[in-house]
Amino acid sequence: MEEAAGQQPRRRPAAGLWALALFASLFLNVVLLLAHHHSSFAPSRLRDGGSCGLSWALQAATAAEAVAAVDCSGHGQVFLDGVAAGENGRPGCECNRCFGGPDCSLRTPNCTADATSGNPLFLEPYWKRHAAASAVLVSGWHRLSYSTTDGIYQSVELENHIRRLHRAVGNAVVDGMHLVFGGGSTQLINALVYALSPDAVVDDNASSPPAPVVATAPYYPPYRTQTQMFDGREYRWNGTTAALANASSSGDSSDGFIEFVTSPNNPDGMLHKAVLRGSAVVADHAYYWPHFTHISAPADEDVMLFTMSKPSGHAGSRFGWALIRDETVAKRAYEYVQGSIMGASRDTQLRMLGIVKVMLANLHAGKEDIFAFGYDVMRSRWRRLSAAVSRSRRISLQKIPPQYCTYFNRVREPSPAYAWVRCEREEDDDCYKVLLKAKIISRSGTGYEASSRYTRVSLLKSDDDFEVLMERVTDLVDAENYEDTTSSSSMSW
Repeated sequence: MEEAAGQQPRRRPAAGLWALALFASLFLNVVLLLAHHHSSFAPSRLRDGGSCGLSWALQAATAAEAVAAVDCSGHGQVFLDGVAAGENGRPGCECNRCFGGPDCSLRTPNCTADATSGNPLFLEPYWKRHAAASAVLVSGWHRLSYSTTDGIYQSVELENHIRRLHRAVGNAVVDGMHLVFGGGSTQLINALVYALSPDAVVDDNASSPPAPVVATAPYYPPYRTQTQMFDGREYRWNGTTAALANASSSGDSSDGFIEFVTSPNNPDGMLHKAVLRGSAVVADHAYYWPHFTHISAPADEDVMLFTMSKPSGHAGSRFGWALIRDETVAKRAYEYVQGSIMGASRDTQLRMLGIVKVMLANLHAGKEDIFAFGYDVMRSRWRRLSAAVSRSRRISLQKIPPQYCTYFNRVREPSPAYAWVRCEREEDDDCYKVLLKAKIISRSGTGYEASSRYTRVSLLKSDDDFEVLMERVTDLVDAENYEDTTSSSSMSW
């Protein structure tokens, strides 16, 4: 009923106060939910529906939000599975290298830079920006079975989205290819060697010779270590292609060989092709993504290897895949994975589906595109490192020219994952030791079956790690220039 003209509205002040009190109460509840660990909430409250109709999911979401909200001074993180610290029994800050203290605010003076690992932590800020879209909640009863209800071990939806990602980026042909999932590319290395090898037993009395496995130096060490570790009857590690390349180029076929070709190469970022004629090739394209190299055309080899640790940075999820043209080879690789771990983790597959969806949704969306974001970070790091090293006559970096990229539709500057450092002085015959003396931990070239004058320096780690690396490199170059200046002054005197 309308109020009479000239009369004051009835009971509106009380209603307004009531609404304000209700809003304040709801706001306080939200604050408390975010600020307290999930164990502090009464189960009965959660069963009553919680917030926005959530019940069992609310407790898990609250715990994750509470952990994410802890301030570690920008130099560390708190994780749900972290070690309990303090009287409350909650996980504490895990500090980046060279930082310490309860909140990671204490900087370790003159700290050694650890540039060994390929940990792709440079993408961590991207996923913090996309926390809501990339979060995945897993129920306690999610996929308890080894397989889905229709008896398969690989998520059909994840397969479809991986194919969509390759098509959208333009870095691999997926039509007519079979997908095989594995526990990162590490497991798939040996799975593919096994799949491409001849059957161990031809008949009751004879065996086929083991397939020689080779790579061109410098190469990714697990090709060698994985092959030697499993010591299969069907294959053996046969070293580098150097001794075989001349014979192959002169017309001799390398039938029966399995050749690993890494492009872009780890450690030097170069784009490689097979060098042995007639060999079965495993094309490792882990780094063939727009934030690490230019995309010239879709890769189209018979066997191609990828890992999620490089495009998205989710190394800890341990998820990789192979694109395989031949159905028999794909079946053998699939059987290897099933026989060793009963298929890739179902929890991991669910998480990776969510991650790939976020990547697809933001392609070519400016800074929200993970490849544009990652390229900006890696290009900046390479520029800074190159500028510092350019002042040195003691160390040098690999040369990578700017090249046209079909994904960005323009010429892009180099942005490699690693610096392949060479020590130039005759007396510096062990470059790893030279950098270690300068408080930089790297990976010696000998591990890649290259000269000890080379060592690999990772550019993939956190911003803190890279800043410490730049400090130590700058110190090394400044000390060199100071020695040169002092020596020149002494000679002039």
